Amino acid sequence: MLYGASSALLVRSGLGLEPWNVLHQGLAERTGLSMGVVLTLLGAAVLLLWIPLRQRPGLGTISNVLVIGAAMDATLAVVPDAHGWTLRTAMMVAGIVLNGAATGLYIAARFGPGPRDGLMTGLNERTGLSVRLVRTAVEITVVLTGFALGGTVGVGTLLYAVSIGPLAQVFLRVFAVPPASGGSTVVAAGQPRRAILRP
Repeated sequence: MLYGASSALLVRSGLGLEPWNVLHQGLAERTGLSMGVVLTLLGAAVLLLWIPLRQRPGLGTISNVLVIGAAMDATLAVVPDAHGWTLRTAMMVAGIVLNGAATGLYIAARFGPGPRDGLMTGLNERTGLSVRLVRTAVEITVVLTGFALGGTVGVGTLLYAVSIGPLAQVFLRVFAVPPASGGSTVVAAGQPRRAILRP
């Protein structure tokens, strides 16, 4: 929910969006659908690409598809466009920092990657290309496509690109869930060694 709300703040700042949301906004402009609906539909479509890539979704993956778009549309419905450079800049910075916090929370929960992240890791495994190269190629493609369709690219897009990695790393440390003593950090992989609940 925080991820969708933070993305909506970037939309309202008018100073540039995250790469995938540039595409979502461009498609929303062309189709007349809300950005949240486009995000949900495209997330589901990307999830279908996991089938040939042999990626397995988790609870976090499905929640990503169903929750983020709804949270974005709900926030857009109550937060008006920002006017004046001070408010626009504050909204942009708040959106990026909250997005970093949401990313840290989401990854720390270890319930599966989002559809777009799984696409990148799947392409990495199938092509042998580095994650960095695959991610860069995919994100450049979606930004250029979204911009061509009318999505907003600006200083916020650049600031997001250079700051989201460090912010996510900081918040991953803040929200890190310590592993159970002697247990694995992998979620739902294999049989547990002993029962969690006892009579």
